[in-house]
Amino acid sequence: MMTHFFRTIAFMLLASVAASAQTPAGQPPRSTASVNTQPRVDVLGMARPIDMHDSIWIEDLTMMEVRDLLKAGKTTAIIMTGGIEENGPYLTTGKHNNVLRVMGDPIARGLGNALVAPIVTLEPGNPERVRTPGTVFLSPETYRAVLTDMAVSLKTQGFKDIVLIGDSGGNMKPMQEVAEALNAKWKGDGPAKSDARAHFIPEYYNYDEVEKFEESALGIHEKMEGLHDDYYISSIIMVHDVNGVRAPERIKEGKFTINGISLAPVEKTIENGRKIVQFRTDKTVAAIRKAMAAAK
Repeated sequence: MMTHFFRTIAFMLLASVAASAQTPAGQPPRSTASVNTQPRVDVLGMARPIDMHDSIWIEDLTMMEVRDLLKAGKTTAIIMTGGIEENGPYLTTGKHNNVLRVMGDPIARGLGNALVAPIVTLEPGNPERVRTPGTVFLSPETYRAVLTDMAVSLKTQGFKDIVLIGDSGGNMKPMQEVAEALNAKWKGDGPAKSDARAHFIPEYYNYDEVEKFEESALGIHEKMEGLHDDYYISSIIMVHDVNGVRAPERIKEGKFTINGISLAPVEKTIENGRKIVQFRTDKTVAAIRKAMAAAK
């Protein structure tokens, strides 16, 4: 019995040594990622076997669809930045990201030759000075590095115009800095020289103009309640998802208003949201085209 015990221990030790010999020190053993052990097919040059899906969001397209759209001339890539922050008692922390989910499609389609990169959902700030629950920051250095790496990745695969758009005020300065740094590098004489250009578009962040538009075109006159919330923001988000403004819960409690303006009926507010989206789209598309023309 004792001999069997020692043999078992010896076998376990030998197995442990063999495993450690195949695994770098300090790292857990690597598990098999897939039961598919067949050689990976090289799909880069493969003909697309199905029809093209209608989307401007790169993450919602297959690799072949992005490849073929690039070949067809969609060489503008839009990087959109939002954030996670306190937005009052009714709007989710992802307010800006919800707005971008609405704005990305019409802007890209308005340009006609653009696709939209995955939204940068976090904004720059000091992670050690988060004042409200739910807020998540990237350090300014990390934020700029993320934008830089995204832009370079897009340029490397063939996009010629990299457009940077921000929906939160704190995003503006670092986005501009990244665009300027990339252009200086790409215009240089070294190996990074390229005909690609980065375009920071401050005109997209035009909520002052939106306020005037909702007053003159929609007849909406807000009386600010001191919340980080507005009728125009809520109406845009409702185009995407009424849960982003907690519509069902607010209706139940009789609190479906903001800044003295009722958000009911839902259909009317969504209609106004679409008008605001179109207003912002027209302004943004015009600004992007102007920036591209000036860069030539």
